Amino acid sequence: MILSRAIAEGVAAGRVTLVFRRWARPGVRAGDTLVTAAGVVAVESVTAVEPTGITDAEARGAGASSAEALIAALGGTAGWPTYRIGVRWVGPDPRVALRADSRLSAEQRTDLVARLARLDRHSRSGPWTHALLRLVAANPGRRAGDLADQVGRERDAFKRDVRKLKNLGLTESLEVGYRISPRGAAYLAGLPAVPAAGSAAPADPLGGAPPPPE
Repeated sequence: MILSRAIAEGVAAGRVTLVFRRWARPGVRAGDTLVTAAGVVAVESVTAVEPTGITDAEARGAGASSAEALIAALGGTAGWPTYRIGVRWVGPDPRVALRADSRLSAEQRTDLVARLARLDRHSRSGPWTHALLRLVAANPGRRAGDLADQVGRERDAFKRDVRKLKNLGLTESLEVGYRISPRGAAYLAGLPAVPAAGSAAPADPLGGAPPPPE
């Protein structure tokens, strides 16, 4: 379940405590947490309801002006069940503090090397993590679709890979495109430079993470 920035900020401020969705089956469960633009949100309850039973007070608790407006804005397919989801703000996104910290200890760097190498090993198309980090660093604010086209990738798959790097605190999402985070810049600064064409091959010629130390 994705929350818009306005709704996520409403949850963080305590103005929004409910979300309504029309789904074929529930998209979240009580106990789930969501990382949103305003921080981490906990799902406290998921209950099937009749749309006609939604009150104006509940609609205001979901950030709508009235039950009529909320029902009119419900997405999904007509005939699907409607669910009332209780939500609560837990705290700030831990990735925000992580990506702002440019001080990488030897232990932290070793851990990142291992994590990126694992992502590379599990990729069907070969190592990609270092090449993508360098691409984002060189193109701040560039549209995801443009970056994907530049490297011959499908946009949604490309965005999923950037999100994996974001989860490690190495990239940041902008209103348009991405940029490298201070943590990501510190990590890149410790990598061997990519040589010019015709010179000796780098330690990671495919742009991926080197294998972690034994």
